[in-house]
Amino acid sequence: MAKDASACTRCRLAGGRTNVVFGMGNPTAALMFVGEGPGEQEDLQGLPFVGRSGQLLDRLILEEMNLTRDDFYITNTVKCRPPGNRDPLPDEIESCWSYLDQQLGLVDPRVVVTLGNFATRSLLGRTEGISKLRGRAYPYRSGYLVPTFHPSAALRGGGGVVAQIRADLVRAKEALAAAPLPRPAG
Repeated sequence: MAKDASACTRCRLAGGRTNVVFGMGNPTAALMFVGEGPGEQEDLQGLPFVGRSGQLLDRLILEEMNLTRDDFYITNTVKCRPPGNRDPLPDEIESCWSYLDQQLGLVDPRVVVTLGNFATRSLLGRTEGISKLRGRAYPYRSGYLVPTFHPSAALRGGGGVVAQIRADLVRAKEALAAAPLPRPAG
């Protein structure tokens, strides 16, 4: 699937990318993070959340959940960087949806944490903004979805936003404990 995505030309984002940013981490993780789209560093390295936002996110996850990238899977709603770091457009999200849907199916996480408006709206199928949707866990697939702010909002918004992300990560940790364990094969 990642190989197919690396050659994708379904939307205009393909023309400006350096690398497709597919995803990374534990492909059988109980926890999956879904962001909006790659930034400059992600596009250059081909890995999600490796810039300043990703470094902050990694630190907060470690501090609140005691987890590292070996323990979860992380990806984005769109796999190519929107020009000028703009928000992904609806047709771009739709073009990448099959990749994200397959990632969700293959990883089959018990908890999905969405990072920001676009990931949250796309996965929940809602129109409200992240400020209204965060603060609770929603039933999602075979587990839960916990929306939170994108870590770039914390870089811009300071301690208040960081505190809300921390609270949401604790909520995700609680949802992991409450989510049903996968059924054994056979």
